[in-house]
Amino acid sequence: MKFIFLLALLKLPVALLFDPDYMDNIVPPYLVYLKSDYLPCSGALIHPLWVVTAAHCNLPKLKVVLGIINPSYLNRKFLQVVEYEKMIHHPYYLITSIEHDIMLIKLKRVIKLNKYTSLVRLPRHPVPEDTMCTVSTWAYNICNIAKDPDSQQNVNITVISRRQCRAAYKTYNIKESMMCVGIVPGRRMPCKEVQAAPAVCNGTLQGILSFADGCVLRADVGIYTRIFNYVHWIESIIHRN
Repeated sequence: MKFIFLLALLKLPVALLFDPDYMDNIVPPYLVYLKSDYLPCSGALIHPLWVVTAAHCNLPKLKVVLGIINPSYLNRKFLQVVEYEKMIHHPYYLITSIEHDIMLIKLKRVIKLNKYTSLVRLPRHPVPEDTMCTVSTWAYNICNIAKDPDSQQNVNITVISRRQCRAAYKTYNIKESMMCVGIVPGRRMPCKEVQAAPAVCNGTLQGILSFADGCVLRADVGIYTRIFNYVHWIESIIHRN
């Protein structure tokens, strides 16, 4: 696996991964851009009215954008921009912890599903170690991080064991409700990428990024909320609302 580090000279996105498993400009149709007056987040469309993301996302004046490639250029034929009705944090989430870092967003109207915008499945089984997953989000150009991100990227990386994850994050308590995806050991180079990247394994949403000391799009190890542990909560919230 070869990585090129002359990103600034090449004026490439700061999180760009040079690897055979890297995929550019193939936007997963479930990937959602959560645009706010603070920092944006990524999300995953799990229902025509519901998006799942991380609870740590602070999203004032949120606009939910679907079918998007480049957030800095919103003029696309199949783009859908929707307001939200409510945000529901997991009841046990605390801002001082990365545990239970999951939030549901109910949209104000039903999303039109098509080849550019579609649902991702919720898991019925926990994802095994060594499973290949696609992690997707947006990155910022290294020359101007003040504007919207301008590069959507995906990387194929594997689920690692809790032991390996604890070795990468010695000060964190990696619990059963979490999973880790990436390459050990991580390089942990600084970058700027949109938070809450979803990890989809074999067509199923298995994780939402909670924390990464480095760049997940460069395959550094990230700690994800394990979606399997929250399927009952997700389905009960959707049913009640």
